[in-house]
Amino acid sequence: MTRLILLDPTLPAPAWAPFAGVRPLSELRAGVWTIRERWEAALDLETTALLGSAAPQLEPLPGPPLWTGAAVRGPAVIASSCFAPTGGPITFPDGTRRLTCQGATVAWVLKPDEAWHGGAADGPAAEVEGLLLGGSHDLITALERFLAPDCLGFAAAAADPVPAGSIVLGDPGLVLCRAAQIEPGVVFDTRGGAVVVEAGAEIRHGSRLEGPLFVAERARVLGGPLRASVIGPRCSVRGEISSSVFQGYANKSHDGFVGHSVIGYWVNLGAGTTTSNLKNTYGEVSLDLGGAHLPTGRQFLGSLIGDHAKTAIGTLLSTGTVVGAGANLFGAPPGKFVPPLAWGSSGADRMTEAGFLQTAARVLPRREVTVTPEVEQALRSLYHRLRAG
Repeated sequence: MTRLILLDPTLPAPAWAPFAGVRPLSELRAGVWTIRERWEAALDLETTALLGSAAPQLEPLPGPPLWTGAAVRGPAVIASSCFAPTGGPITFPDGTRRLTCQGATVAWVLKPDEAWHGGAADGPAAEVEGLLLGGSHDLITALERFLAPDCLGFAAAAADPVPAGSIVLGDPGLVLCRAAQIEPGVVFDTRGGAVVVEAGAEIRHGSRLEGPLFVAERARVLGGPLRASVIGPRCSVRGEISSSVFQGYANKSHDGFVGHSVIGYWVNLGAGTTTSNLKNTYGEVSLDLGGAHLPTGRQFLGSLIGDHAKTAIGTLLSTGTVVGAGANLFGAPPGKFVPPLAWGSSGADRMTEAGFLQTAARVLPRREVTVTPEVEQALRSLYHRLRAG
């Protein structure tokens, strides 16, 4: 049986801040689906392991294990976590050794019993469709490319009738709710694409959902306009959200604008936290990655906020701000790069290990995640990786 093994880049990978080293890049969402899910759908294979610098998967989602022990041997496909396939079936003729996109190798095909020695840049290749990902900012590019067809794909499955008392602008057939709790007065605008609301999600009166939009299972939309975004599982959101990805288990329960941003797991955005997603000059957004300068090629880009980061009320984030995992922002306005575990918006103070673990132990049970000894150890290991970085 052919294995599917995903390959993370070798650290350091500054372009993937603030997510590299926190959880595998393949678990980040490129559209509705994670990069791993996109590869699995394209190749009709289940991921068996991770290679490279992939961090161990953290709560609450299980993931493929890291490859340990003997060398990887075929038959296998070693696929890059820095590429998001379209999701359409990938087929290639016998004898293919590489899959490429725009001349870049995105996967390697191992013959039976062939050992993996790193990616060769030669050999017969088959071209595939998808998006090359140059860093975390390209998750917004992926959202723009994949969200509409991803949401439309849900139309093939049965959906509930349009909830009573809803206001629909556009095609009611593109209101795709499944066992969700929808209060009367919610506006569904499907003129730009389908609106998908998964099982157990709650949409309160005063919310306007503009497609394409995906609201995952048990997420809560508490009011305000949402458009062209992915709201991951168990997130609570309120206020204006545009062209953004909430990976999951994050909290934005108050007003404030979030646009063209990627929000990691267990992030809490305090009341009034607002992201700028457009420079006053309307020019290209560049990222400051703690000394490295990265042009993004994007005109619209908000904030990239790592797992377990927290912002105080009224926090204002400049265009292209990167907030490291575990950072706790308060006080002065933050700069465009906030290092991991920062304690305060400026200065060199860092969260202590005890403080980081104590905060997580308070937060996780709020989403019904038990802090088992295994979870505590994973969090402790995360703290030390962030501190060392």
